[in-house]
Amino acid sequence: MLTKRIIPCLDIKDGRTVKGTNFVNLRDAGDPVSLAAIYAQQGADELVFLDITATVDGRKTLIKLVRNVAHTINIPFTVGGGISSVADVSALLNAGADKISINSSAVRNPDLINELALEFGSQCVVVAIDTRYINGEHIVHTHGGRQPTELRTLGWAKEIESRGGGEILLTSMDTDGTKAGFALALTAQVSGDANIPVIASGGAGTMDHFVDVFTTGQADAGLAASIFHFKEIEIPVLKGYLRGKGIEMRV
Repeated sequence: MLTKRIIPCLDIKDGRTVKGTNFVNLRDAGDPVSLAAIYAQQGADELVFLDITATVDGRKTLIKLVRNVAHTINIPFTVGGGISSVADVSALLNAGADKISINSSAVRNPDLINELALEFGSQCVVVAIDTRYINGEHIVHTHGGRQPTELRTLGWAKEIESRGGGEILLTSMDTDGTKAGFALALTAQVSGDANIPVIASGGAGTMDHFVDVFTTGQADAGLAASIFHFKEIEIPVLKGYLRGKGIEMRV
């Protein structure tokens, strides 16, 4: 059985880690490099850094931050926000990132997924899906969740895989920051259809929520932010709990 991964997510705005609810009402959660060091020491499997206003503000993800993180931690990390070209990805990987995450740019230009997979390998290419349930359908959103698209989540997930995406980072905007649990039915649908790993995001509030997303939701990884940032759940305790439930974890 493949081991499941625990991934803290650091949403970055103006160089600081922030966290909100349903993608709004942001509050400061600390220095991203310092938090990264703590999570690496605690046994996080990977980290994700998302510059959440990069696309909205028309900026590029902060290369300096990536370099600082790469010099500080020894676990894989993914960077996203404002990435729209092969050159952007090359710069981030050269600065020390292990993977990149694209969202708005992939929706705008799906061929970008193919280009990046061909240039850098699928293992480097994470495609994020921000989704909200509207009028009975799961709708893909872009620009930090601000803009609904014509895309349906399940169909888009299949297209991402067919174009060479290496992983899907699936965030339910309906559960994000609520601590009421992951969107299990949706996660199970996407995971069941996909032959690539699915990272579930949005709604973690208890250790049992991770049990649920790894079993019922069939996710390959569980991503969370505020419960780690504000020390509500410690990563070593969570991993021990999950192992006790029969879920394979990396030590």
